[in-house]
Amino acid sequence: MSFSWPWALLALLVVPLIVAARWWLNRRRKRSAITVSSIALIKAAVPGRSAWRRKIPVYLFLAGLFALSLGLARPQASVNVPANNTSILLAIDVSGSMCTTDVSPNRMAVATDAARDFIKAQDGGTKIGLVAFSGVAGLLVAPTTDKDALLDAMDTLKTARGTAIGQAILTSLDAIAENNPNVAATGVDLGDTPSGTVGDYQPDTIVVLTDGANSTGVDPVTAAQQAAARRVRVFTIGFGTTEPAQMVCTPDQVSGDNMFGGRAPRGGGGFGGGRNQQIDEEALTSVADLTGGRYFRAEDADQLNNVLSDLPKEFGLHKQDVEISVWFVLGAVVLVLGGVGLSLWWNRGPALRATPRRD
Repeated sequence: MSFSWPWALLALLVVPLIVAARWWLNRRRKRSAITVSSIALIKAAVPGRSAWRRKIPVYLFLAGLFALSLGLARPQASVNVPANNTSILLAIDVSGSMCTTDVSPNRMAVATDAARDFIKAQDGGTKIGLVAFSGVAGLLVAPTTDKDALLDAMDTLKTARGTAIGQAILTSLDAIAENNPNVAATGVDLGDTPSGTVGDYQPDTIVVLTDGANSTGVDPVTAAQQAAARRVRVFTIGFGTTEPAQMVCTPDQVSGDNMFGGRAPRGGGGFGGGRNQQIDEEALTSVADLTGGRYFRAEDADQLNNVLSDLPKEFGLHKQDVEISVWFVLGAVVLVLGGVGLSLWWNRGPALRATPRRD
């Protein structure tokens, strides 16, 4: 818990001052003595109260003043709240190994179908961006709420050689920086640019879906350090099995010279002699752990759909400081009124407590 006006905590000194004043008055009262003819008459005139009854109203009143003093300092609590400005950068691997048929009909088809379902399932206020990567990474769609544009872009994905996971993370960071002024671009010195509140994650998130290991460009862990410094979480998904299978893509999934300028596996026939690239789970786990995200493993269509459908639960909330002074003030009012009420009730005279007799 933090305070917007910490200097207002000086009001807490009122409580010990009142306690000290009460102690001083009680001490003076004990010095005064009155001679009476009968103690029994005094006991009959003054309503009897036990020690705890005398103290409870005082304690409630002091607790109320204490709570009110805290409320004056405008306390804030860091709570999980729905992110109304969330952007999700979906980075999809389009390397040649995505033609592998260990997941029918192939990894590429299953991954794009799952991504389409993920895009359709998001609420209208969530911005989604699309990054495709093979030997290099490119931003296909900047973060937007236009689902039609995203779905159309999914139909243009083509496979190519290489797997640049680290570059995909950096490209996603730059896309986030274009929309979020609290996130610095990857080429900017963080010492001169605000990077968000330390300890709080940005509402923007990167999701990397890959079936292999980084083979070119920036190391994924190095890129993850850039994301961690900007308080951007990266969730990683390793897709595919460890079973050898042919790589067969449909004609619309490949082209000789694709958008990244590389050569892709030709459709209609096997590619790679049934070899299967292994997922670098250690690197993907390190990326997720370093940035505050999570690593997921999916070996078939159902598992991948389940991972993507559960992801919003992971990053749909973010930390935010919310002022809670109203609750302290409300508690103070209840405590003070309770103390005053009990004091008046327990100190009412005998005439008020007695039930009038009717002849």
